[in-house]
Amino acid sequence: MNIAEIRMRKIEMPLRYPFQTHAGQVNDRELIIIEIMDIEGRKGFGEVTAFSTPFYTSETSESAWLVLRRIFLPAVNWHQIVHPSNMASQLSIWQGNRMAKAGLEAALWDLYGKQLNKSLSQLIGGSRSYVESGVVLSLADKLEEVIANYQNEGYRRYKLKIEKYKEGQMIDEIKAYAPSLPLMIDANGLYEEKDIPYLQSLDSKGLMMIEQPFRPGDFYLHQQLQNQLDTPLCLDESLTSLADVKQAVLMGSCQIINIKISRVGGMTEALAIHEWSRKNNIPVWCGGMVESGISKAHNIALASLDGFIIPGDISASARFWERDLIIPEVEVKQGRIKVPLDPGIGFKVDEEYLQFVTQNSYIFQPDIS
Repeated sequence: MNIAEIRMRKIEMPLRYPFQTHAGQVNDRELIIIEIMDIEGRKGFGEVTAFSTPFYTSETSESAWLVLRRIFLPAVNWHQIVHPSNMASQLSIWQGNRMAKAGLEAALWDLYGKQLNKSLSQLIGGSRSYVESGVVLSLADKLEEVIANYQNEGYRRYKLKIEKYKEGQMIDEIKAYAPSLPLMIDANGLYEEKDIPYLQSLDSKGLMMIEQPFRPGDFYLHQQLQNQLDTPLCLDESLTSLADVKQAVLMGSCQIINIKISRVGGMTEALAIHEWSRKNNIPVWCGGMVESGISKAHNIALASLDGFIIPGDISASARFWERDLIIPEVEVKQGRIKVPLDPGIGFKVDEEYLQFVTQNSYIFQPDIS
């Protein structure tokens, strides 16, 4: 791919509104933007979506920065990178650090599309012109007000962040003013085995799904709960690879898969999970990470694949940002987002604003002699 330079930027972007989960409130989002340039000056952009603290996974933006700078960038055989998937192969010898891996590979996918003059959706076999959009409801949101606004915009799936043991009340309140809302809840691993009877009580609430009720990696408890529920369970944090997905499905631990490019280590692994799930009739949807438009653009391309039959966490840029990193910004119209056809991710990166929000940068020039 004739890589000439890799630039990493540590950025911080102010959220338009606070985003709150059980683990705390996010007001400003730290991200790492990776820019890979080839010898002809074309640039590909990727994003490392790890958070500042290890509340979602053990990885953080700081740990990802150090691993990329000290290990991954100097260790890659850059002259052997002829396709983005080669990056996944080379980095597979190191454990974990999937978000760092995903951001690096993402920049290659964008660049590769620009080199071939193809959109990322076309490169990976996407077939949709539009993807259906879902939205995440934060604990900081004034729910009745924001739900009414999102219904006017046509969002087609609503994911509710919850407080432990207050889900039933929250769901009932929402159903009172939006009885037909396609609603799911995200438990983020809050529950234990003793809570199975309580979670069973949510079976009558008419939810689309319950996401990740138990801690990551506990396929057994998810299996036990799914056996006692009609409501589908969906796994998120538990699934970091195709091997995890196979284990979860074959054990009966879930009926739905949330695919996040960053959580599984990159687009290459995400594509493998999608293909296996499609062949085995497992519904999948694309999760989000309170990310900028760069990462969102990669998600749009992924969600254009046939197997993504549930609206994902792919909302408009204005859901989180007064100003996004891409031009044009992502817009939701009648609950759908148009899949761009321009080369690579299909959006222009606003490099002026990117520079403005950059707090630290690092340039690496590979030895390709």
